Amino acid sequence: MHSPAPTYLELIRRGALQHGPRTAIVFGDRTLTFTEVDHLSSRLAHALHAAGAAPRTRVALLLNNGLHSVPLDFACVKAGINRVPLNSRLSLAEHARMVAETGSTHLVFGPDLAERAAALRDAVPGLACMGMGASLEGAADLLAQAASHPTEAPAFTPSHDDVVLTLFTSGTTGTLKAAQHTQASYAAICRNVLLNLLPATPDDAMLHAASLIHASGVFVLPFWLRGARTVILPGFEPGLFLRTLQAERITAINLVPTMLQMLFEHPDVATTDVAALRYVIYGASPMPRPVIQRAMAAWGRHRFWQYYGQTEVPLCLAVLRPEDHTDDLLDACGQPAIDIEMRLVDEAGREVPHGTPGEIAVRAPSAVSGYHNAAGLNAETFTADGWVRTRDVGVFDERGYLHLKDRTSDMIISGGYNVYPREVENALSSHPAVRECAVVGLPHEKWVEVVTAVVVLRAGQQATEAELVAHVAGQLASYKKPQRVIFASEIPKTAVGKLNRKQLREQYRG
Repeated sequence: MHSPAPTYLELIRRGALQHGPRTAIVFGDRTLTFTEVDHLSSRLAHALHAAGAAPRTRVALLLNNGLHSVPLDFACVKAGINRVPLNSRLSLAEHARMVAETGSTHLVFGPDLAERAAALRDAVPGLACMGMGASLEGAADLLAQAASHPTEAPAFTPSHDDVVLTLFTSGTTGTLKAAQHTQASYAAICRNVLLNLLPATPDDAMLHAASLIHASGVFVLPFWLRGARTVILPGFEPGLFLRTLQAERITAINLVPTMLQMLFEHPDVATTDVAALRYVIYGASPMPRPVIQRAMAAWGRHRFWQYYGQTEVPLCLAVLRPEDHTDDLLDACGQPAIDIEMRLVDEAGREVPHGTPGEIAVRAPSAVSGYHNAAGLNAETFTADGWVRTRDVGVFDERGYLHLKDRTSDMIISGGYNVYPREVENALSSHPAVRECAVVGLPHEKWVEVVTAVVVLRAGQQATEAELVAHVAGQLASYKKPQRVIFASEIPKTAVGKLNRKQLREQYRG
């Protein structure tokens, strides 16, 4: 099934061999060289085995970004363990469900999350807890134990289809899905990033402020392989981010639209030296036009790279390169990535004619091997011959650029017309008083659903419902304009910073 290619484990080994004394990880004023990361990850792998986490068992990880994020991930790969990262922002009930559903036998937790780990151990009988530089009664400190183990990796030879990472994605259906990445698929993500986004070099440094669990984390392996630095922040705070960007001479950043907006609303953005910065990579959710236009005006179009992707097939399915950041293409996803097969299909899975919207289906070496323990969902999503149905609706223009219409499940059907929330959000965002907005369909007796906009105004700005509706009506077909505008102080986001339309629909349904 797999074409011969190196495994995730082999790529870790190569980076360590080639770049030993160079700086690999920076966190605050602490650094680790490639050799130090390699040795520590090997010791941690032995410590995990000694604690009873055998190859092919599942181990849940509950850690915020830190110095040990990367060594621990690498340790799991070296130990042959299937790691299950838990987003620390989720509730105890969600964490308990994730641990129970995946059958994770062990939990590794960070010092700031010891309390949650204790609660989780009470909630999930038999869960063995281990701290990373932290301890809990009856839970050993894995970092302390690692010190007595050898710096050579355990003798473990993986197979290409061993699962190395089980990653929860809420998707837009609202059900938790656990996508499974293998030794082969994770190495293919590394190739996908180097081929389509940036050919990392030893002079590169990437700044990570978003959780390393999600999209941000997939840049670690390509940078490791090429001898580049990974600079980690505990979280996203615009002032600290800009200071670090300048001080560490960062060459690449990966942001969700909300973060980019916050950076450009920060007073220090004007005085930050970005001479070293070559790649401003963004994706994960639609970018409001005013935000990207303001960013390009300040930093220059030549730095901006947009990717369209999915947890199931990271990272880039399509890429909008800097030279494509023109007015007519700003809303496009870009050209299909070089290592991705893509077609647009109808409900029966047949390819639609060119210029017609269809569901985006892709086939790629970076695709997951399926969802954990979800036969029905797997049958709906993955075809026997390796295609993944993305549930996104797209259309190709005459030059072969992909334009996203919407998530099929976010589409609003009003009076028999299909309305894609993104279009309406883009139109609303171009109003000077609108800081942020989200558009959802709310139930209606006559029209089935009505287009409803939830809007956050800029500080000190005013706009009425009628004014905003008229603003949209001037740009889009009449049936697309909001029937209702709700003014709010904030818009709920998912754990990865995307607009949480599902929560909005539930909140305003009554």
